[in-house]
Amino acid sequence: MSTAANIVVALVALIHIYILVLEMFLWDKPAGLRAFGQSLQAATASKVLAANQGLYNGFLAAGLVWGLTLGAAGTGVKVFFLACVLVAGLYGAATASRKILYVQALPAAIGLGLLLLA
Repeated sequence: MSTAANIVVALVALIHIYILVLEMFLWDKPAGLRAFGQSLQAATASKVLAANQGLYNGFLAAGLVWGLTLGAAGTGVKVFFLACVLVAGLYGAATASRKILYVQALPAAIGLGLLLLA
């Protein structure tokens, strides 16, 4: 179970690195516009806010990677950051897009479940 949990934690970290790239660097580019379903005008107006949001996603990814590098001693760190991702995903799904539930919250919940079973 521990290996499966770590694979899911790494996957969640990679998802958040991808979100960082989308929000910080591609927000007003075709890939970012498609990913977030925005017009160029809306993306241009919110570019600074999106970059800030992307930075926070980077911190989540960094925390998960940190937990992975600690080995067995990193379980608490992984649980904390997965819980943060889960809460952010639930809030995002409730306020922004239901898609966030599946992209962020569900993988985090699976990771938490696997960590707790390990």
